[in-house]
Order: sequence, then C-alpha cells, then structure tokens
Amino acid sequence: MTQFKAFIKKEFYHIMRDRKTLLVLIGMPIVQIILFGFALTNEVKNTVLCVADLAKDDMSQALVAEVNASKYFDVKYTIDNVEEADRMLRSGKARMVLVIPKGISYDLRHGHVATLQLITDGTNPNMATTINTYLTSIVRDFRTHHFGKLELPMTIVTIPRMLYNPQLKGEYTFVPGVIAMVLMIICVLMTSVSIVKEKELGNMEMLLVSPTHPLVVILSKAVPYFILSLLLVTIILLMSRFVLHIPIRGNIFLLYGVSGLFIIAALALGLVISTFTNSQQVAMLISLMGMMLPTIMFGGFMFPIENMPLPMQVISNIVPAKWFYYAINDIMIKGLGIEAVLREILILAGFAILFIFISLRKFNLRLA
Repeated sequence: MTQFKAFIKKEFYHIMRDRKTLLVLIGMPIVQIILFGFALTNEVKNTVLCVADLAKDDMSQALVAEVNASKYFDVKYTIDNVEEADRMLRSGKARMVLVIPKGISYDLRHGHVATLQLITDGTNPNMATTINTYLTSIVRDFRTHHFGKLELPMTIVTIPRMLYNPQLKGEYTFVPGVIAMVLMIICVLMTSVSIVKEKELGNMEMLLVSPTHPLVVILSKAVPYFILSLLLVTIILLMSRFVLHIPIRGNIFLLYGVSGLFIIAALALGLVISTFTNSQQVAMLISLMGMMLPTIMFGGFMFPIENMPLPMQVISNIVPAKWFYYAINDIMIKGLGIEAVLREILILAGFAILFIFISLRKFNLRLA
C-alpha cells in the first residue's frame, strides 16, 4: 500500500509540473461547453428578415412587431413590392422575405382565411426548413391570440407537448455529449501518452522488473487521471447548470457513479493503447483520431444512430461513449433512476473489465 501511494504521489507531481498540459486538460471542457452551448447549436437564431408589408394596417404592423420580438428573426429591411424580394435574397442581405398581402385583416375577419407568402433562400435546405417552421409557428400563435382558432368544420387540431426539453434547446443534447467526448479523449489520450513516455525514457522496464506488481504500476498511473476526470465532470456540470441553465433532474450520485464507470473504461482503453505503441506521437495519433471520430460519429449526440444504415448501427455498439451518452442523458435530462440505465451500466462495466484484462495481460507478457 505504501508503494501504491508513492506511485500515485509521483504521478500527481508529474501532472502538476506540466502546467501546459494541465491548462489544456482543464481548459478544453470549458471551451467546448461554451462552443457547444452558444456557438454550435442546431437552433437558428437572429435570421435577417425582410418584410413586404402591402397591407400597411394595424394588424400587419402588429404581426411584424411580434415576429421581430422573437429571438429567431431580426427584421432589418422593408420593401414596397414583391419584385424586390429576389434582389434581397440574391444579394444575401436577407434569408427570408415575408410578404403580407393587402386586405389581410378583412380576409381574416370575414372569410377566416388569409395567405402569407414566405420567400426563403433555399441554398441551405436545413436552415430554410427550420426558419420556415419558426415563422409559421409565430404566425399561427399570432392568429390564435388575435382571432381565436377560427377552426373550420371537420378540422383536426394537434396539440404538441415536448417532454424534458419544452423549448427544444440544443444544449440539452450537446452537454451530455460534451461530457462523453471530453472524458473519452482526455482519459484515453493522457493515460496512453503518460505510459508510453515512461517507455521512451526507459523507466517502464525498470518498474516492470521491480518487485512491484504490474497492477500497482497500472493503477498508480490511472488513479490521478481518474480524480482529474471527476473534477472535469464537476466543472462541466457546474457550467451547464449556472451558465447554460440546464437542470440536473436525476440523482447526482448515480450521475457520478456512471461517469466514474465510464472513466474507468476509458482509462483502461488508454492503457491498452499504451501497450501496443512505443512512441508518444503514435499513441497521441491513435488516441485522438481513433477515439474522437468514433465518439463524434457514433456517440449519438451529433448524428442520430437510428438514421444510420444497419451495419453502422451495429458498429456503434462497440463505442463506449454511445452507452455513456444514453445513460447520462436519461439521468441528467430525463431524471430517470438506475433501473432505466441498468443495461448501459452493465455494458460499460463489461468494457472496463475487458480493457483492464487486456492491459494486464499485455503487461504480464512483457514481464515473461
């Protein structure tokens, strides 16, 4: 036990002396939370809108004011005729032109039917569809507020209700994904590089032939990064709660427990990589490229797994980040208990045991 504590203490000193690496480790999750929370979002906000108000009455002005008051649109330009709409879109000054026809107020009050024209720049189909949906929703709410539902006979009305994320904020998806990505990259990268560095300096061979058991050497390398990773989880959760205002609905101890299990699996994977490489550059390349791309592509937070072809869905099952993302999303966002994430916990435990077994096996072979 004394040797184990001494090895851990040495590893902590080694981490603390490398100030640049420590700054990257702590700074990376902060930067990613800010980027994913505020910059990389699937919401489309502040879209420049041009309005062709041909009615010029109180109702059309009220509609324009309500559209401009939303966070999704910024009414910067007005035109007097529809023919100018093409010029506005072609020049890139606006992404959408809202055309309000003459007599819209009379048509709504007497005929209960009025038509608005939405002319949208379709060069980006996803954005065009999104802003069309936003503006249609605003117009529908405006009509309901000012004129009632105006339902025709045999009309079927749908009443949507969004559970867990009623405002459809992208941060609810990205924050659990950022936790998975940061932990996977940092744990795998730092563990593999630190052990390979000992091999390059010739220290690892001396440690392995010493009376110290290989398990002690492995754990002493992993424990400091395990503690550091839990600290990073705390930083991300605090930022998500107080900066992005995302509620943590589930049990915090269960959240940390699942995070700890995923950290162990990621650290063990880093140990496995270190046993197959002999240079820091190769270990860094495998850890970054080999872990970042599968985590982003098959983690489930950037691209829905259900939309992928069946072979890709099968491949995603061997990515630990996918199961961690599912578990932490259920706990953090949905507020579910351990019975809902038991499958994910067992799978992560299986990954951890498998990676630990392989790393120990490889270390023992080096001693033989």
